[in-house]
Amino acid sequence: MQLDIDFVRSQFPAFQKPSLAGQAFFENAGGSYTCRPVIDRLTRFYSERKVQPYAPYEAARLGGAEMDEARVRLAAILGVETDELSFGPSTTQNTYVLAQAFRQWLKPGDAIIVTNQDHEANTGPWRRLADEGIEVREWRIDPETGRLDPAKLDSLLDDDVRLVCFPHCSNVVGEINPVAEISARAHAAGAFVCVDGVSYAPHGLPDVDALGADIYLFSSYKTYGPHQGCMVIRRNLGMMLPNQGHYFNADTLYMRFTPAGPDHAQVAASAGMADYIDLLAEHHGVGGQTAAGRGEAVHDLMRAHEVTLLQPLLDFAASRNSVRLIGPTQAENRAPTVALACKKPGEQLAADLAPYGIMAGGGDFYAVRALEALGVDPATGVLRLSFVHYTSKDEIDTLLGALEAVL
Repeated sequence: MQLDIDFVRSQFPAFQKPSLAGQAFFENAGGSYTCRPVIDRLTRFYSERKVQPYAPYEAARLGGAEMDEARVRLAAILGVETDELSFGPSTTQNTYVLAQAFRQWLKPGDAIIVTNQDHEANTGPWRRLADEGIEVREWRIDPETGRLDPAKLDSLLDDDVRLVCFPHCSNVVGEINPVAEISARAHAAGAFVCVDGVSYAPHGLPDVDALGADIYLFSSYKTYGPHQGCMVIRRNLGMMLPNQGHYFNADTLYMRFTPAGPDHAQVAASAGMADYIDLLAEHHGVGGQTAAGRGEAVHDLMRAHEVTLLQPLLDFAASRNSVRLIGPTQAENRAPTVALACKKPGEQLAADLAPYGIMAGGGDFYAVRALEALGVDPATGVLRLSFVHYTSKDEIDTLLGALEAVL
């Protein structure tokens, strides 16, 4: 079954706005357009529920119920228990709080593993644990392909390793890492697994339980929602780590790693992401009666559409001698986040594309370690072209024509 792109785009008000008409959005890895159900819920909360939630009057009851609904429905799609999902101000902040919990839990001589494929928001807080006497080992990418070889992880694993941190996919390499295989290797060595899903989740929310991740992080503003960080922590690990929230909330798993008060409106609006998944599943007649089934079916619809659109872009980039395509050349193996290294700075190339109606980005995208490992000067950076399931074939054709002119 093919994705009904007209129906999809009808769910995003951005596509009906005159100010964005004629502009093809190719910087979705930095943040996606917001779907109508999220906007409607956010507007309703600010209009009708902007009171302290959970108080004994109707507006407060409804506000609290909507916050709870977001957690219940998204956790079900992700294949985890309701209290294993929590919301924070951003994935960067969530990762920092988690690192503080591990700082208290780990002992000098313990080790963690990080990669140089990561966005700095995932790797930076973990690397700082070296200041506390924790050994930080680096799982390094192939300098030509940017790939993380799971077999090379084995040489870093031993009885001292407590945690392995890596991305579901990199925000510049784009290759989809085999999370379930990596998790199994880490667990066999007695280590927990933290997966940065920020660059993958926009292409379909994953079944976290099937992946085997102990921690899975992503950003809802990249999954068509409000600006929140979503954090799954499985119960056995979450209750083992020191509480980072108020002491009287220590027994509530989803409060243990969110020391700041939640953004009530944005948490409630996050249920709109589940609404959107249900709308797509119902319209296409897929997924059945369970939230997990609908999430999986919509994930597959999104990925199939993206793969079809991605291959022509990869073929174009691979055919240009003046361009270095970072990551795999086959669409099935990667997310539609395409980084191109050229002699001209990435920011300049993005500016050159703007008159052609292409909204793209250039720079290092906080992936400085990955670019350096690949031999790309972060000061020059890359042109990054990233899209999601609401991108149309016509927009891809416009992009290819613009690239032909600019390059």
